[in-house]
Amino acid sequence: MGTYYATIKWNRGSDEFLRQKYSRGHTWHFDEGITVPASASPLVMRAPLSVAAAVDPEEALVAALSSCHMLFALSLLSKLGAVVESYEDAAEGVMEKRADGKTALTRVTLRPVITVSANAPDAESFAKIHHDAHEECYIANSVNFPVLVEPQLVLR
Repeated sequence: MGTYYATIKWNRGSDEFLRQKYSRGHTWHFDEGITVPASASPLVMRAPLSVAAAVDPEEALVAALSSCHMLFALSLLSKLGAVVESYEDAAEGVMEKRADGKTALTRVTLRPVITVSANAPDAESFAKIHHDAHEECYIANSVNFPVLVEPQLVLR
């Protein structure tokens, strides 16, 4: 159905590689010329000041889950006739050791706050929209850990 591409670039520069004293800073390059600074999670390796404002792979996965859910939820709300003014999600991913001893993201919680100005869905329809958005989200269908959704509707 589709193929997606990203180019990841890293260069050692003058850093000492063999003693693990190299920058984890790198860049993600996407279509349309978008470049995103990236690095290791600060929980794993503190980024030097030159790459301190970078995205790490773990938070990118959490953001991808949130973004995917949002896009499906907005589409479903639009089809329902609701007028959405804003959508904000304070998504949270938890990384911990699994039973097999490997460190992994073990769950992500999405907490979207959706502000609707007209034709707001009732509580049951709102819950169904988020259930359906989760079921349709390509990223949620691709991960092997629970993705919890705790939506909140705000009427304006």
